[in-house]
Amino acid sequence: MTRRVRGLRWYIGGLLFLSTVINYIDRQTLSVLAPTLKETYGWDNWHFSWILIAFRVAYALGQTVAGRVIDRLGTRTGLALGVAWYSVAAMATSLATGLGSFMAARFALGLGEAGNWPGATKAVSEWFPRRESGWAVALFDSGSSVGAALAPFIVLGLYATFGSWRPAFVITGALGFAWLALFLAVYRSPFEHPRITDEEREMLRRDQETDAAEHATGAALPYATLLRLPQTWGYVISKSFTDPVWFFITDWFAIYLVSRGFSMEEGLLAFWVPFLAADAGNFFGGGVSSRLIARGWSVGAARKAIGVFGGLGMTLLVPTIWAESLPAIIACFAVSTFAYAAFSTVILNLPADLFAPASVASVSGLGGTGAGLGTITAIAITGLVADKYSFAPILVGASILPLVAVAAMLLLVRNTEATRAGLVREV
Repeated sequence: MTRRVRGLRWYIGGLLFLSTVINYIDRQTLSVLAPTLKETYGWDNWHFSWILIAFRVAYALGQTVAGRVIDRLGTRTGLALGVAWYSVAAMATSLATGLGSFMAARFALGLGEAGNWPGATKAVSEWFPRRESGWAVALFDSGSSVGAALAPFIVLGLYATFGSWRPAFVITGALGFAWLALFLAVYRSPFEHPRITDEEREMLRRDQETDAAEHATGAALPYATLLRLPQTWGYVISKSFTDPVWFFITDWFAIYLVSRGFSMEEGLLAFWVPFLAADAGNFFGGGVSSRLIARGWSVGAARKAIGVFGGLGMTLLVPTIWAESLPAIIACFAVSTFAYAAFSTVILNLPADLFAPASVASVSGLGGTGAGLGTITAIAITGLVADKYSFAPILVGASILPLVAVAAMLLLVRNTEATRAGLVREV
């Protein structure tokens, strides 16, 4: 007799968390090794930015495609294909010999990694009732900060052990296959899973029946319909104007610290602090918004309250321009990443908050594409400005962009005719 597991949805959430951790370790391997690779190949910041852009182009284009593919193939098949793809690409980076081959490897990595967030968001919409989705998204999204914090220790440890950067890509890339074996053994939809309890299945069934009653159709909405809805654009713009700030920190942080005169060893000791703060911010944003909803706040009001807090908190990047000590710089980055992660958690909840499950991954993919295009622009500007001037103008811009995201959420994520027609949930 198959043993039933109480609270199985949280084990599923743990799987999504691990996927995101590995996703970010693979992604951050290049960023951690960036100072070494720049010296080895004679790249300046502009050259390095092209490697980052190659990843972002694929990631941006891949998000919309991956979202629709996952909606059609289902979470289990779609997410498994994505992880297998990016694990191979990560390992193949060890074969790179120059700028062109690094760009090709990172492009392939971006295509595979594009499926992680649409897939995880869809899994949350399937496995968690609306009142718990904030916690569930916080759990899987916190994997990004955990992976980013672990990467320097893992990657630099491998570099020191082998005396070469190439094994670091092979070993970190292989982690995805270990996760894939576990995922395929464990993951099923809640109504097909042999280990789910009757109580948990019934809870999810009632939640989905309520969701179906709020929508005129359970089918995936066409892109033409989605793109006409202000709620879609509220999500897309919010994500597009916050993610570039996070990716600036994850992609450029090591280089930024070196540009301020700190050694890689000093940077390693400080590197984990902003990412640990981001991890706390994930649970703050998801937990507080979920608690506000439980206390009777509307979903929209609860998410927007955290959005305002997050946008204002990210302005703390500006004081780092004048900070001289490493602790002061790290403290400002830590407050900003805490605020970013809180905001990001509620943004990631919006597709599931607003749309029927059949459209969640598609909407999530649209937001990922918008964020990718914004990040590509930001990377190109960062490479040029940092080489010609400094990182100071970039930090000012990174503090302004989130305020645009807050305005989009406040103005566009609202009840409209589409809400009354059952295309979008009430917020």
